[in-house]
Amino acid sequence: MKNIVILGSTGSVGIQTLDIVRAFSDELNVIGLVANNNIQLLNEQITEFKPDFINCNEQLINSIGKQGAKQENTINIISNPIVDIVVVATPSLYSLEETLEALKIGKVVALASKEIIVSAQSLLEEVKDVRKNILPIDSEPSAIWQCIEKESNIERIIITASGGSLRNISSDLYEKVTPEQVLNHPVWSMGSKITVDSATFANKAFEVIEAKWLFDIPYEKISILVHPQSIIHSIVEFTDGSMKAQLANPDMRLPIQHALLYPERKSSNLISPLDLAKIGKLEFNQVDHHKYPCFQLILDAAKLGKSFPTVICATDDILVNAFINNQIKYTDIPKYLEKIINQHKPSIITRESILEITKETKYKTLELINNKL
Repeated sequence: MKNIVILGSTGSVGIQTLDIVRAFSDELNVIGLVANNNIQLLNEQITEFKPDFINCNEQLINSIGKQGAKQENTINIISNPIVDIVVVATPSLYSLEETLEALKIGKVVALASKEIIVSAQSLLEEVKDVRKNILPIDSEPSAIWQCIEKESNIERIIITASGGSLRNISSDLYEKVTPEQVLNHPVWSMGSKITVDSATFANKAFEVIEAKWLFDIPYEKISILVHPQSIIHSIVEFTDGSMKAQLANPDMRLPIQHALLYPERKSSNLISPLDLAKIGKLEFNQVDHHKYPCFQLILDAAKLGKSFPTVICATDDILVNAFINNQIKYTDIPKYLEKIINQHKPSIITRESILEITKETKYKTLELINNKL
């Protein structure tokens, strides 16, 4: 029995994680649930999974039907000796401190947040043997991990991309696309933030940065290929010219299950097996960078190092939210992103500075938006 804590249990990834727990209840036990404002769903989760510990927005504590669960500080929950795996299912840097603490004390972290790796690489590097305890639960890095395990002599990595919700729309029409159009992803069912990032290719840039760090592969050996069916999630080529690819139906629960049950593989009724004959064909296309300007903007800035990756994540967070709320146009996202990058004066990232830089960057981005600069 593996004891797990889920940070962000009421979000998209948290809900899917609990699907896996439900399917493997004889092997996975929920010790702690941490959420924010969705008290109704958290109460339902407490009733079903009966965690020992819970935490949520302090102003809403009295709204929780604790049912025997103890209200506890999140750091104290993950530090409990009986906890085996901490699932970080929260977006952006919301669980940065908890992730760093979990890794510092040797916990296995099943990590969904690209932003933590993108923004806080220097802080992660301070933790001894940090990479061995991070299990990616996003589909692309999970696929790479599965392909390179017990392998060496890697020549390059190919990360696939669906192309997002606007892949069949001319970039000449981007000025008028609506949040509803962008949020209607053709393949995946994801949260709003990642769905917009999929359309802009910001998430692909983040995945390249993530893969470079997780697997110690130089940027020039990582590329993107548009694969509309989203059946192949990543490909690894070896020095002899052979390739390994991880194929599966597009379902976030599979990489989550792989991380939680690792090193075992087990069947469940949750995830449908592939029917390749029914699929018929798999397509691959080069990236049209004119359609996805955010991709190169983010990668170029990330290569500058220091605080640039932190600024990228913070700016993207605000811009995506502003677009979803009809405060800016879709085409404003790369425009404002480029302005913030060009204005930024880099500094060294520390535990003390990273959240301050994030806060300051978000404020500057909001100023740009509000002043229509």
